[in-house]
Amino acid sequence: MRAVLTWRDKAEHCINDIAFKPDGTQLILAAGSRLLVYDTSDGTLLQPLKGHKDTVYCVAYAKDGLWSPEQKSVSKHKSSSKIICCSWTNDGQYLALGMFNGIISIRNKNGEEKVKIERPGGSLSPIWSICWNPSREERNDILAVADWGQKVSFYQLSGKQIGKDRALNFDPCCISYFTKGEYILLGGSDKQVSLFTKDGVRLGTVGEQNSWVWTCQAKPDSNYVVVGCQDGTISFYQLIFSTVHGLYKDRYAYRDSMTDVIVQHLITEQKVRIKCKELVKKIAIYRNRLAIQLPEKILIYELYSEDLSDMHYRVKEKIIKKFECNLLVVCANHIILCQEKRLQCLSFSGVKEREWQMESLIRYIKVIGGPPGREGLLVGLKNGQILKIFVDNLFAIVLLKQATAVRCLDMSASRKKLAVVDENDTCLVYDIDTKELLFQEPNANSVAWNTQCEDMLCFSGGGYLNIKASTFPVHRQKLQGFVVGYNGSKIFCLHVFSISAVEVPQERKKRGETNNDLFLADVFSYQGKFHEAAKLYKRSGHENLALEMYTDLCMFEYAKDFLGSGDPKETKMLITKQADWARNIKEPKAAVEMYISAGEHVKAIEICGDHGWVDMLIDIARKLDKAEREPLLLCATYLKKLDSPGYAAETYLKMGDLKSLVQLHVETQRWDEAFALGEKHPEFKDDIYMPYAQWLAENDRFEEAQKAFHKAGRQREAVQVLEQLTNNAVAESRFNDAAYYYWMLSMQCLDIAQDPAQKDTMLGKFYHFQRLAELYHGYHAIHRHTEDPFSVHRPETLFNISRFLLHSLPKDTPSGISKVKILFTLAKQSKALGAYRLARHAYDKLRGLYIPARFQKSIELGTLTIRAKPFHDSEELVPLCYRCSTNNPLLNNLGNVCINCRQPFIFSASSYDVLHLVEFYLEEGITDEEAISLIDLEVLRPKRDDRQLEIANNSSQILRLVETKDSIGDEDPFTAKLSFEQGGSEFVPVVVSRLVLRSMSRRDVLIKRWPPPLRWQYFRSLLPDASITMCPSCFQMFHSEDYELLVLQHGCCPYCRRCKDDPGP
Repeated sequence: MRAVLTWRDKAEHCINDIAFKPDGTQLILAAGSRLLVYDTSDGTLLQPLKGHKDTVYCVAYAKDGLWSPEQKSVSKHKSSSKIICCSWTNDGQYLALGMFNGIISIRNKNGEEKVKIERPGGSLSPIWSICWNPSREERNDILAVADWGQKVSFYQLSGKQIGKDRALNFDPCCISYFTKGEYILLGGSDKQVSLFTKDGVRLGTVGEQNSWVWTCQAKPDSNYVVVGCQDGTISFYQLIFSTVHGLYKDRYAYRDSMTDVIVQHLITEQKVRIKCKELVKKIAIYRNRLAIQLPEKILIYELYSEDLSDMHYRVKEKIIKKFECNLLVVCANHIILCQEKRLQCLSFSGVKEREWQMESLIRYIKVIGGPPGREGLLVGLKNGQILKIFVDNLFAIVLLKQATAVRCLDMSASRKKLAVVDENDTCLVYDIDTKELLFQEPNANSVAWNTQCEDMLCFSGGGYLNIKASTFPVHRQKLQGFVVGYNGSKIFCLHVFSISAVEVPQERKKRGETNNDLFLADVFSYQGKFHEAAKLYKRSGHENLALEMYTDLCMFEYAKDFLGSGDPKETKMLITKQADWARNIKEPKAAVEMYISAGEHVKAIEICGDHGWVDMLIDIARKLDKAEREPLLLCATYLKKLDSPGYAAETYLKMGDLKSLVQLHVETQRWDEAFALGEKHPEFKDDIYMPYAQWLAENDRFEEAQKAFHKAGRQREAVQVLEQLTNNAVAESRFNDAAYYYWMLSMQCLDIAQDPAQKDTMLGKFYHFQRLAELYHGYHAIHRHTEDPFSVHRPETLFNISRFLLHSLPKDTPSGISKVKILFTLAKQSKALGAYRLARHAYDKLRGLYIPARFQKSIELGTLTIRAKPFHDSEELVPLCYRCSTNNPLLNNLGNVCINCRQPFIFSASSYDVLHLVEFYLEEGITDEEAISLIDLEVLRPKRDDRQLEIANNSSQILRLVETKDSIGDEDPFTAKLSFEQGGSEFVPVVVSRLVLRSMSRRDVLIKRWPPPLRWQYFRSLLPDASITMCPSCFQMFHSEDYELLVLQHGCCPYCRRCKDDPGP
């Protein structure tokens, strides 16, 4: 990098700020109280602007001419300290403020502070200059910060620091970005402007001044920089960046971003970046070696392997020493430094092994190969002398001496010819042995021999590439740049900062070919004389080459003249090439027609699909034979992408690909078609119902998803969905939903229990989930009563529910259920209904629990007021056992069973009254089907003499009703002996015989018809006039009037949510 002073001027006062006109033609600067306008091209002072009475500190050009696009007035905001500098982001949405107390405040355009950055130095490190990176390529907005703690730092818009602080060793006064954010300009108390990378690595000095640099700016879209100083000096510089690079055969290394080196394989187009984090001054590459010169050292890299395509380099040696040189060359074991007239050979350890002193300035140096440690160097001098030097020899060999200075050199592959470009832009070729000038050509700036062919070289200049093959005329073609290498059929050319490869034909006579017509035809074809070439191809018997040439040139009319005698392969090839050409020149419809006529259906389908031509795709699919699966499958794929699933389905059906058809219906969510296909082909059941269930779950339709999983036979997933739904319902206090989901879980477990291997485990879970469903169903009313301001339940119902829950709760209270709410509701309703003893008991129980603050006052007041009530319960509330007619206490230590006969109570699932039902069991040997048939027999009851037989054994006690042969009387045999005093503590179930079953009326018996492996449950109503209804799905019992009212209200069973129109199980 070099800085060239373009012009300089001096004002009377300190230059506080500088701004360029957006087009870069003018420069305005603030000097004291005056504004000075300069012409940037030559530094002419156009006009001084007066009118300010005090010092002007800041100037700027408006880009759109508006003060503020959104508002007419100026909004003002206070800051915590003096603002020294500010900068807007590229989109104008955020403003960064640098303050004297070392704080950076980032605000939006409304003035609201979004980010606050506190620098470590605080008030000792005032933020003197800030600037946002103007690059549009950066993913994040980056803020460069220079403070008087003598550091430069970088931050993201979020306030996160990028990297570490970089020390400056001077007080920075100005910072700005150069060339669209790639570099940074920084100046201050060191009296110079320095160029840094965007990461803060110093690259060099732009210009040294006599006083502090107060401001510096880059001219828009150019490589010019203006500098303003404290003593009033204005300096205008042009920055020139030189190309630092090296080439060896097909490997090209060049400098990027001043601190990186990129090695490019010109054949494979592979690239590798080496980050040096310092200014790269010189680069040299040779075989497997790469040398990089940095300001204070030289790094030597080597390839990991001998593989020709390997691009992985590792550090081999480091020479920690500062060198001054004009040119750098690397060999297998040495580096060569060139400084003016002197050449130095150093080992990789930095030891100087030998030195050569030339007669004139060295203008060009190149390694021409050789054994490791004995490589040869080709050296060209300003006085026209050309030498060959071996790195292990002190004596240089003079190859020849010409009158003009050398600009570029190269030696042929056999070391017999030498090509020179002199200072007059003339390319001269010599015979090294005879020193004879073989030929010369004008307008050359660089030259290169072909490394594989002795008689071929190329040179560039005047905007042309020239190729010379043996004694043939020079072939010319347009080219911008310089020739830097010629390897085989590729010429490598450097233009500005990029290198490109040009493909050219090789001299083939070296391979033993003797057909001059064929060779000249190739030459004519590359010179653009296509018709002459075609005639020569035909004369040499290679009409196919003429056909290929015209086809490649898209000259299809001429190509048809060289078609064989109706050869279908050549005809197809020509039509395909013509279609390719039509596709490339943006004539896709013509290309489709040609591809179809050539039988290239896949290419035709790809074009139609890429352009969204559904009609053409359908037409192609319908014309194709069903055996052509690949094009048909491609058609279906494109039709699916183009939102035409119906036509895609038609294509899949034509192929007979039912699996893809199922996937299509699933992906397009056409579930009805998928289900219909699944009915016909059950083997796709899993492929349909699994995605359907997942889709339902993703759309928050979890209950339907659970059923779909169940239908697909995925019991595990079905149970998991239900468990998640249940846990969520409990966590969200939706206890009615929790009860429903637990009931569904229980039924799911009962379904799985049909598998003998899982029977015992699943039945255990069934009973557990059934119990939880009953608890949560009842607790829903308690929770709503304590949370809502109004209650929809009668006091008697709440009283019954709280008693039921209190007697039913296990030792470990289920999640979400609060004993406090149950006891509070029981105490409150007991007191209201006259069960004072039970209310006092509930309040006493509450004293041992943690009471939420919102219930504290009510409970304390209730505890006091209940003491004024009598210590007994209302007899109207005492529950009756319908089996033994025993009055049971309201607080039953045995739970929800009779204290006398131990008969479990049957509760209504709505009012939680004790229903007048008694469960009975069938005598051994009676099947469910026989029992139903016996109950359904409406026969007259004969007189009989019943006897009660009580059988006791070690494990159970059974009450059996038997009959004698002489039956007399009309008494119901079921109710005859139910009332008795039971002495034992074991529950004695009621077991009925066939005669007793025949005596029962169907309307008095309720049956829970559980699916296998459970047995049915039988219940006898003891008050037939009081109607009881059982839900045929969940088997919960209700008073008929309550059930009908609830079904009318909700449209379904309040427990299992079975719709009234749904058939029972």
